[in-house]
Amino acid sequence: MKIIDHLSSIELQHMTNLKNKDKSSNNKSNEHLSSRDLADLMGINRPTYKRVRGAIRNK
Repeated sequence: MKIIDHLSSIELQHMTNLKNKDKSSNNKSNEHLSSRDLADLMGINRPTYKRVRGAIRNK
């Protein structure tokens, strides 16, 4: 049996109202990021390191 079979009509209405409310609140944000901001978020400008004879040094 499904959970819907065990709910009363009032509870079903409440659940559908919650479901519709969630759909309306999922609006996309219109934030426009520059290419510099995107590169910073992706971590392109981070320092890189490598091992040289067991020691870790800047690359």
